[in-house]
Amino acid sequence: MHPRTQHSIQEPLPVGLERAIRRTAADIATLLHDECDTGVPVPDSQWTLGEAAAHLALANELMADLAAGRERPYGDGTPQSLAAANAQSLDAFRERRAQPLASMIVEQAEAFIKAVHQGASDESVAGPALVTPLGPMDRPILASYLLTHMLGHGYDLARALKLPHMIDRERVGLCMPFFLAVMPRVADPTAVADLTVRYTVRLRGGPAFGVSLADGAVVVSPAPLERPDCTILIAPVAFFLIALGRRNPWRAMAQGQIHAWGRKPWLAPRFPTLFTAP
Repeated sequence: MHPRTQHSIQEPLPVGLERAIRRTAADIATLLHDECDTGVPVPDSQWTLGEAAAHLALANELMADLAAGRERPYGDGTPQSLAAANAQSLDAFRERRAQPLASMIVEQAEAFIKAVHQGASDESVAGPALVTPLGPMDRPILASYLLTHMLGHGYDLARALKLPHMIDRERVGLCMPFFLAVMPRVADPTAVADLTVRYTVRLRGGPAFGVSLADGAVVVSPAPLERPDCTILIAPVAFFLIALGRRNPWRAMAQGQIHAWGRKPWLAPRFPTLFTAP
């Protein structure tokens, strides 16, 4: 055996991420069984269950193409452009049956993983950062994006069917590279314009990160900041749902899922308002 193939080849994705993508696709497919009514509305959404599932299937296909190095223009990263691109793609893709969509979601998640492995072994494919709907990303960040997107819409499907969701602390931790990468891009320019503050955010039992705001600029650190103005301790699932606009932060605070301290703890509730859900 060549020495490179014995020990030195690294896995293309962080530990657990590939498994989490497969598990989440399978969990979503389990929700979309033959007997479920795809015409039921998704809570807090204009979509039906079938439309949300179709969007997931199309998005997984888009991500697989991006991981393979194919160019797929899809909006310009703004919420308005992404909503328009979603509407256009759903209008052109008419499948709304549960089982075909479940199969496509799983198949395209596998296609994504295959493309990531191929890209890691093929220098011509690996190349520069990939162009995604939310800016340039490498394949590990894109994989974290895929997992985040599936979990967010998987949560919506579970709510529509009144079934348990699949979001847990482990999977939220694997989504954090995506959140940290896009946070500066999705900051609300008006909300951060006149704010100077240093936050440390700690996920209970998980990672911590820092966010510094000054003169309209947002700088994200993958490690907690020294002497932050406000430290936020939050339950991982609550963080995930608040970050994606699925949970009211005030409700999470009332339920004891968020605690804050520091020189300016009153700035904790303001933190999620500084960003637009990706």
